[in-house]
Amino acid sequence: MDSVLVIDFGGQYSQLIARRIRELRVFSELIPYDTDVEEIKKKNPKGFVFSGSPHSVIANGGKAPSVDKKYLELGIPILGICYGMQLMAKLTGGEITGTGSNEYGKTGIDLELQSPLFGGLKQKETCWMSHKDSVGCLPEGFKVIASTPNLPVAGIEEPLKKFYGIQFHPEVVHTPSGMDILGNFLFDICGCIPNWTMVSIIESETEKIAKTVGDGKVICGLSGGVDSSVAALLVHKAVGDKLTCIFVDHGLLRKDEAKQVTETFRENFKINLIHINAGDRFLKKLRGVSDPEKKRKIIGEEFIRIFEEEALKIKDADYLVQGTLYSDVIESGTRDAAKIKSHHNVGGLPEDMKLKLIEPLRLLFKDEIRKLGIELGLSDDIVWRQPFPGPGLAIRIIGDITAEKIKILQEADSIVIEEIKRAGLYKKIWQSFAILPSIKSVGVMGDERTYAYPIAIRAVSSLDAMTADWVRLPYKVLERLSGRIINEVDGVNRVVYDISSKPPSTIEWE
Repeated sequence: MDSVLVIDFGGQYSQLIARRIRELRVFSELIPYDTDVEEIKKKNPKGFVFSGSPHSVIANGGKAPSVDKKYLELGIPILGICYGMQLMAKLTGGEITGTGSNEYGKTGIDLELQSPLFGGLKQKETCWMSHKDSVGCLPEGFKVIASTPNLPVAGIEEPLKKFYGIQFHPEVVHTPSGMDILGNFLFDICGCIPNWTMVSIIESETEKIAKTVGDGKVICGLSGGVDSSVAALLVHKAVGDKLTCIFVDHGLLRKDEAKQVTETFRENFKINLIHINAGDRFLKKLRGVSDPEKKRKIIGEEFIRIFEEEALKIKDADYLVQGTLYSDVIESGTRDAAKIKSHHNVGGLPEDMKLKLIEPLRLLFKDEIRKLGIELGLSDDIVWRQPFPGPGLAIRIIGDITAEKIKILQEADSIVIEEIKRAGLYKKIWQSFAILPSIKSVGVMGDERTYAYPIAIRAVSSLDAMTADWVRLPYKVLERLSGRIINEVDGVNRVVYDISSKPPSTIEWE
């Protein structure tokens, strides 16, 4: 498949550039700016996009991130965006200067429509600026193709080498014609064919997995979430009965979730599935534990111990499937972007474990995995399942955990999901769930005094879980939630709604 590489200089929109290119059905991935040119050649890209950056090309004592000039000698088209444009201009002999004032936000821009980069656009467009430096003197062979009232050089091109630069950001929604500009670069300038589809991904990955596994055997730790489910289906399509999935049910899942997972994979997809019902084992380990970090560590370690025990029973297992996503790879830190959090989808496995990893989703984003799941025949209930923490309901029960509390929370949480779906909001909300604080309050039911638990409801909207805002649920939905939970769940006499955002709060309570 044709590909365009985004050379990452640490810009806040670098990941978004790759996503936008993929939306145009051309494969794209982020590449650190100091990647060796020989490694780049092996990928055989049709084009480069130089990303933005928090750095300044002319500051930092010459230590601003740059690329080997050999990149410019490969005969491959380049699109420089913001910092990327300034760097390209500098490397080809231009001069970068400070503008004296920052330029941020929506800006009107005049375009030179004879440039193939702006084919099909209007002469006057709106764009999104975010910069403080600019190109002061053009390199030889370049000409100006865009300008704003405050910025004479907002776009440049060198048509013979197919080098293009724009000071604004086409990848953000605030540049209405941004996708058209990226499309012009991909198709008219780079000559890419838009053949990166879910079907092509399935075909290429299954072929690669089958070749890798050969006569070996594969195991997969199946959680029932969309990531591990899609990974399992993709590997199963490639190797069939050579795959065995291990589903460890720690008794802290949502209501009927274990049943749904086992039916889906055993009955619908005919996958070898080992279902370990370990609820009592986990509950025993968690008895009397209230500290959330201790809960997480106990559950994580016990999960791995059980997984190891079952994996050892599968003779000649050579490979382990992980549902690692591209966002996991990026968030875990690169040379150009700070580490947000480490991701280890099968955390705690011993370093001397002989199993080799298969990560079929490693280059895919979450929305792409959902599309892939639909293409593979996975049900909507799993494809669109909202994120669920690995420790499960253990961190939604505030305080110590008992069998009674688990049952109460499962029933209340089930009602929350049902009513959010009934209101047509489930796919629009990042997460919606119930929490059980280990406190009791006085109530009145049937003219009698009650002393029972409250249930807190949490619903948030988010794009990436890094920040989140509480959802303004309609009063009628809240009324139904309260009425049903109090009337249908024994042990509950009060319902409250969490109206805090992240930050300062977190999405989960623990």
